[in-house]
Amino acid sequence: MTAITYSSRAKPIKEKYQGISTVLAFALIPLSGFATDIYIPSLPTMSAVMQVSDIQVQLTLTFFLISYGVSQLFVGSILDSFGRYRISLISLLIFAAASVVIALTHQIYLIYLMRIIHGFTVGAIVVAKRAYFVDLFTGDKLKHYLSLFSIIWSTGPIVAPFIGGYLQNAFGWQSSFYFLGGLAAVLALLEFIFSGETLQHASEFNLKSITKVYGAMIGTASFTLGIVMLGLAYCMVMVYNMTGPFIIEHHLRLSPVTAGYSSLVLGLAWMTGGFIGKATIDRPFFRRLALNLALQLGFVIAMIISIAFIDNLFSLIFFAFIIHVGAGFTFNNYFTFCLSKFPKNAGIAGGLTGGINYVIVSFLSYGIIFLVPARDELNLSYSYSILILLSLLVMYFIYTDNKKRIADNKNML
Repeated sequence: MTAITYSSRAKPIKEKYQGISTVLAFALIPLSGFATDIYIPSLPTMSAVMQVSDIQVQLTLTFFLISYGVSQLFVGSILDSFGRYRISLISLLIFAAASVVIALTHQIYLIYLMRIIHGFTVGAIVVAKRAYFVDLFTGDKLKHYLSLFSIIWSTGPIVAPFIGGYLQNAFGWQSSFYFLGGLAAVLALLEFIFSGETLQHASEFNLKSITKVYGAMIGTASFTLGIVMLGLAYCMVMVYNMTGPFIIEHHLRLSPVTAGYSSLVLGLAWMTGGFIGKATIDRPFFRRLALNLALQLGFVIAMIISIAFIDNLFSLIFFAFIIHVGAGFTFNNYFTFCLSKFPKNAGIAGGLTGGINYVIVSFLSYGIIFLVPARDELNLSYSYSILILLSLLVMYFIYTDNKKRIADNKNML
């Protein structure tokens, strides 16, 4: 793909504001988590108030995930050609407006449309901010920042449902979307004041060239299978997000605040897995990931056995916590690997990584909760089992491909 000097009229980032702009970039990374998790404690209430089924309300998450994933498949090439700053800023304003529309309506189909808009705008924002770091940093500093992504992102699932539980209890389900709209508006104002364009050399927007880049990336087996592992890891979290509030509020007869606290604890589990992944980044790759999956499988078997004796909130959160730690560990390792694989096309690589990941998550999570409904802890354990077994299968293919590449390199020498 031809590189051309960037000549946009968008204001360049000022050196004196680079520190603040970097903090803002990190602050926007968890926006996708906030957009999915803040109203999780409100899902049962939304179902009752709008007089729609549980699965119809859960579709608001699915529509967001699909549009968020699809947008990332193509937005990277647009950002690499036309810049990061203005697209990100406009997307923030549209996201804020869509949030207010959701809060003002009780029409489920209009909410679906706004959630699709949420997905497209958040996709543009998050991919732009991932590329921001590749634009400005190199070497170990870049690797350090990329390894922080999944940890910073996990602040969304930790903080959002905790806030959402209290908002639901005090003001109703609409308040979560007013909060999202206000948050986006404030971040847009700060971006306008302190941030700017970081793209120095734009790629020519040529569909033929872009298609070749996409083809080369997807044709790299380690990259594509790595994204599948990301999808399976995050799907464990999303399946809980879509079923946990119904199990806690309907099966266990507890409050939305309790559902919010439970999601906060499991968000901490994801972050813990990310920290462990970062701390062990220099250890043998396949050995630590294989051990992680073996531990997850062992604990999900223990979860299934224990349900015959214990079925309460503490057992649910205990086993889910350990499984989510493992999911966060897997995600951290493969996210760092995939984003650093193609530094010359950071926007496209980031877009493909996030896009394919969320497309996998959206369809797979909806398929699992359709086959194994949000009824009780046993069904949740079956959902985890499916995802862990699929992860083991994909890891086998990745390991086989790696051995083949090593053998091919030896033969070439």
